[in-house]
Amino acid sequence: MSKQVEKTPHAPARAGLPLLRFRPGGVGLGGATRGADPILFPGGDTGEVIIEPRLVKLTTRTEVDVRRTIPHAKLRRIGAWVFVDHFGPTEQVDGMTVAAHPHTGLQTVTWLLDGLIDHRDNLGTAQNVTPGSLNLMTAGSGVSHSERSLPGPVALHAVQLWIALPEAVRSMRPAFEHIETVPTATFGDHVAHVFVGQWGEAASPATVFSPLVGAEVSVGKSGSIPLDPAWEYGVLNINGSMTANGNDVPLNALWYSPVGATELTLTGSGTAIVIGGEPFIEQILMWWNFIARTHEEIEEMRMDWNLHTYPPIADRVGGWIPAPEMPNVTLTAR
Repeated sequence: MSKQVEKTPHAPARAGLPLLRFRPGGVGLGGATRGADPILFPGGDTGEVIIEPRLVKLTTRTEVDVRRTIPHAKLRRIGAWVFVDHFGPTEQVDGMTVAAHPHTGLQTVTWLLDGLIDHRDNLGTAQNVTPGSLNLMTAGSGVSHSERSLPGPVALHAVQLWIALPEAVRSMRPAFEHIETVPTATFGDHVAHVFVGQWGEAASPATVFSPLVGAEVSVGKSGSIPLDPAWEYGVLNINGSMTANGNDVPLNALWYSPVGATELTLTGSGTAIVIGGEPFIEQILMWWNFIARTHEEIEEMRMDWNLHTYPPIADRVGGWIPAPEMPNVTLTAR
């Protein structure tokens, strides 16, 4: 999608399929992992893999665990999708409280299955997100936000995804979009709620800057979904029992298919998050909550945040999350 932008300051396992796991490692709050130790169980020659999630704490304020599948040492992205977090279902009393923190160079996608979340940011946005509605925040040159779950619903169940912004727009003015209802498409026994991009006849109005699709799929007994053979795809099993192109996808795991597939055959029952996109060929540097291109840019982004150069947020959470110390190595884009 072509848009005029400007750089601005911070604005108001089937047998034989490779199985990828992580040993426990350090994690930056709300950001990219650090210190992870990958284990690869090799096998198969199709390029498809199953990634099992690693558990991280949502924040220091809560005991809620987040299951993270991307980024991974062997799979850093699917298209421009560079971050996949899945949390819940958990009792709402153990819900989410995330104090103010920044983002740059990316878009955040918040999609709820159950619950109610209050989003606040330094653009002046105050927006609740409910199941079936989409919150899309474009960080661009820099934005900060806080999130907290609200009382009422019994459970909290959601995914948060990040999209890397391409070079031409990564320093654009920050923006926020809320879409109350997303379009749906039916493929055999499956129903897809398309929150990003287009799939079949369903086209989301969400603004993205790379060829992408993101959808919640209610998996039925059977049915094939057309795929673009120039794209890569992932299927995250968030509830139920299912197979993807004949491969068992364990609960909370992500099945990855490289470019070349022309259809996705799902069987079983439950709910999946399906993401896909044209391979994102730009090299990026993702550290904590920032996406940049150089170590020096990360240092500047970190300093801007820790020196409180961002406008304040009017929220009920209070406080802020400082950026961690930089590592004693030079970070490089990949």
